[in-house]
Amino acid sequence: MQTLATRSAREIVESILDPEMPMVTLADLGIIREVRLDDPGAVTVTITPTYSGCPAMATIRDDITAALQRHGFADVTIRTSLTPAWSTDWITDEGRAKLVEAGYSPPGAAPRRRSGPIPLTLTARPREVACPQCGSTRTQLISEFGASLCKAHYQCLACAEPFDHVKEI
Repeated sequence: MQTLATRSAREIVESILDPEMPMVTLADLGIIREVRLDDPGAVTVTITPTYSGCPAMATIRDDITAALQRHGFADVTIRTSLTPAWSTDWITDEGRAKLVEAGYSPPGAAPRRRSGPIPLTLTARPREVACPQCGSTRTQLISEFGASLCKAHYQCLACAEPFDHVKEI
């Protein structure tokens, strides 16, 4: 049974915006693993980064700490869990809708991992990416590297609009 303080702490953490894509919350991204009240005024938050080397993680940790402290949680501990690895499948339907509203192409289904040897690929696998402006799948990869590691840059061949696509992982 969650206490009122634990629910309050979770709601605070869930409402924090992602620093790289501020239209989505940490809850929308699915990176919050646990919010635990240890003692009155002490909370531990466990998060999973979208990428193990995600440069936004320091800002996310700082934002969580600051928000909880503003609401009276004096002792905040942030833990990072790398297992299981985060997947774009963890992005909520609401988060995906927010990405489209902001002009991003949301990720498709994450690649399925098999047991056994992992095939080596030297180029990105082609994706079918829909334009967030007109919905056309006649799109062209401009650069595998967008404004951040988690995005690729595309252009729509139907409406000519450029856009970022959140990569599947």
